[in-house]
Amino acid sequence: MVAKSLGLAKYSISGALCRPGGLLFAGFALFGWFHCAAADHPFFVTYTTQMEEPGTLEIENRSVAGHPKGGNAFVGSLVEFHYGVTTWWTTEFYIDGQTTRNESTIFTGYRWENRFRVLPHNYWITPVLYVEYENLSGADKTLIDIVGHDVVADLTVPNDEARRETERVLELKLLLTSYHGAWSISENFISEKILNSPRSWGFGYAFGAYRPLGLKARPARCRFCPENFLAGVEVYGGLGTVKSFGLAHTSHYIGPCVAWAIGRGTSVKLSPSLGLTGTSARWLLRFGMVFEIKEVGRSLRTVFGSKHR
Repeated sequence: MVAKSLGLAKYSISGALCRPGGLLFAGFALFGWFHCAAADHPFFVTYTTQMEEPGTLEIENRSVAGHPKGGNAFVGSLVEFHYGVTTWWTTEFYIDGQTTRNESTIFTGYRWENRFRVLPHNYWITPVLYVEYENLSGADKTLIDIVGHDVVADLTVPNDEARRETERVLELKLLLTSYHGAWSISENFISEKILNSPRSWGFGYAFGAYRPLGLKARPARCRFCPENFLAGVEVYGGLGTVKSFGLAHTSHYIGPCVAWAIGRGTSVKLSPSLGLTGTSARWLLRFGMVFEIKEVGRSLRTVFGSKHR
């Protein structure tokens, strides 16, 4: 079963958002050519309080593969564009899509996220406020968070049926991060309201901790050195709604996560997650790639200006 779903990986973002997929990844390769810096955490669901530096653009692909009992194997993917506006404000735009075996490959919507730093410096625990607007079809399977009573049965609804529903969502999060030795620990508290539905607010959480495998940076370039790897674990799930707050009939997952900084701002991530309750998928495989471009305006002027010399 796992092998079959892994076979869907080739459809991740390339299949779900832009066939043929070579165009998107060619664009990634171009961005990777710029002078860049590395990604900063291995999480897929948990957000840290790390803000993008002003003028920095980060492009990330996050995908998740699964095969829910009674449904078809799928891969849900999104592409994120993060931009550091100021030292206290980071804005992000997401494009979502998914492909489901024996069904279809579809675009499922977009998201606009903003993160605001509350305090000017890092303290023993640092808060950041997160506000996001989502316009998604019911067929979205990116699973970047689990809220309310999200359950595995939602993933078995056929695309042709699920895509008829559109949800306009306001999502709020409180992001917290603290540091203990080499460990970075982040907690997220999530609330979500579907604006075009009478349903009440839903709640969720995400918790993650990670550390680098090596603490001493080497003077020479080294791709496989321990300090280029970040490893940790994250746990996430739903907490019900205003009317039925708690753990009953909710989904929860746990999984190790690892990130490898390849170099020149390029990192790859991987995280196999296991479902902890009967209403969860038995497993999910998350994978992704990150590109970070410092001083993106200057980089673009350098690249395109050189063509006219």
